[in-house]
Amino acid sequence: MDSQARRKGAQLFAAAFAQSLSEVLSEGAGLKRPLEVTEDGNSPAAAGAPIQYRIQLEGALSGECFVEFYESQLGPLLEGAIRQRISSLTDEHKRFFSKFVVAAVKKLGTSALTKYGDFNCKLEPVSGLSFGGMFVIPMVASGTQPEMAVSLYFETQLLSGLSSPFAGDEAKGASADSQPAHNLNLVMDVELNVSLRFGKRVLSLRDVLDLGSGSVVELDRMVDDPIELYLDGKLIARGEAVVVDGNYGLRVTEIPQPVASHFLN
Repeated sequence: MDSQARRKGAQLFAAAFAQSLSEVLSEGAGLKRPLEVTEDGNSPAAAGAPIQYRIQLEGALSGECFVEFYESQLGPLLEGAIRQRISSLTDEHKRFFSKFVVAAVKKLGTSALTKYGDFNCKLEPVSGLSFGGMFVIPMVASGTQPEMAVSLYFETQLLSGLSSPFAGDEAKGASADSQPAHNLNLVMDVELNVSLRFGKRVLSLRDVLDLGSGSVVELDRMVDDPIELYLDGKLIARGEAVVVDGNYGLRVTEIPQPVASHFLN
């Protein structure tokens, strides 16, 4: 498995979970600083006994990951939710905290992870797990007292699904960088005509002659399908129509292959 693609996919999942959990805890427990994925990739230092949950995904994304909190960090957080001092964390407190985690997991279905398709999430508390060898993404809410630290551990099946959109990114980047751009320098100022294709339709000569004011020609493209940008008959980009200062424009959302390759091949 491509390690870079694996990290990108896991970080995307962790960022979506961190945002969902931050929103839930901010509303319900007064968390003042959002959880963020740490840049150094190091797991937070253990702060008391761990509280662990298994997140199971089914559908377009399938597999498992585990989220780990620490008891000593949850007491002060829950005090803001129940408006009472907590001298020691009880099972009832842990069950109450579980509701926040469940709500955060449910929000994953409306996060950036929807790019993968539809999936369902289930959460269950677990205990006594050892995560040796698993891929870990740590998150921290800096500035809180005590500092809140959370770890996400990914098993292989979920990592594979998360990394699939990023697979080969390094190879594509290397391919683009290897294009001999200096060969294009002589023609960089040449003006070219490009055209947008909203769709097409094959008509008989009889149908063309029957066209008149008010006639409607149905195209082969649905309303929400991307518009295609062509250069000399070659597709170079896709996107969506926008209006710029009263003129039609194209916001590019996809470039099938490096534009330079159309000139060099």
